[in-house]
Amino acid sequence: MGYKFSMDILGMLLVVFGLIVFESISSIDNAIINADVLSTMREKFRRIFLTWGLFFGVFVIRFILPWLIIWLATPSLGPINALLATFSNDPAVANAIEATAPVLLIGGGVFLVFLFFDWLFLQPKSYGLVGERFIQRQGVWFFAVVAVVLTLVVWLAINRNPIMAFSAVLGSTAFFIVHGFRQNAELKEKELMTSSLPDVSKLLYLEIIDATFSIDGVLGAFAFTLSVPLILIGNGIGALIVRQLTVSNIARIKRYIYLKNGAMYSVLFLGTFMILESLGGDMPTWVAPIATFTIIGYFFLKSRNHMKRQSLKEEAPPQPNPA
Repeated sequence: MGYKFSMDILGMLLVVFGLIVFESISSIDNAIINADVLSTMREKFRRIFLTWGLFFGVFVIRFILPWLIIWLATPSLGPINALLATFSNDPAVANAIEATAPVLLIGGGVFLVFLFFDWLFLQPKSYGLVGERFIQRQGVWFFAVVAVVLTLVVWLAINRNPIMAFSAVLGSTAFFIVHGFRQNAELKEKELMTSSLPDVSKLLYLEIIDATFSIDGVLGAFAFTLSVPLILIGNGIGALIVRQLTVSNIARIKRYIYLKNGAMYSVLFLGTFMILESLGGDMPTWVAPIATFTIIGYFFLKSRNHMKRQSLKEEAPPQPNPA
């Protein structure tokens, strides 16, 4: 697991690449919202968002947030050791991280699992697997399902460590707070597309939305590693890719209709992975990135095949009407 300190260079590269892919795909919704709102803004403010906004979104949110989470969870480390713990040779630092890792993992895992079920039961989607359409019709069961999940996780955690149980509840609380912000964001996006609000207001709105969307990537990153520098590199590059998509190929990305499915099934795997690790499971570091590549790769190919079929339909000559 990422909080162990036996990663070699190849392992670190695998983790970083996994973080890049996960951050890029899980932020597609963010890129689409950004592109839609930016299309209503003047060129000057677009440049500000893509420069200073990039600095804030990448180097502030995706650096400070994981660093603060690890530091607050392990205050005995101090700010420097919390930042560089993975590269420390001090056994006390390693032991401190390993002792608190389950608390971090179970809270983040609950957040991600709730995020998946919210998408599965309630969010509009292109149906990529058998059963998704049926489950979405049962949307009323979302709250019952996540309540049962939380109860089960707390029951399994409370005898191991009451703080783990509290972290699981905290993860669910964080989900519903972020979920509220995002629902409001969807409503505000429609208003901003037709409103005459000043571009400064729209710019601030985009920064707030970017911060809320970054939480998924940061918490999901803990399934890969607890190393703040690796999270910054992987999530930072992923965020750069999302910014590039925002201004260049967003229309093409929208055509890959199952990428969101891949992102969400990755979220389910990573959340489950984190919960199992926190409860004593012991899986190799490479499992999270390899699973992410596999899941997202499957839905990427599924999207490409769909695009090819659509192109063939569009190119096919019209069939003559029978006499």
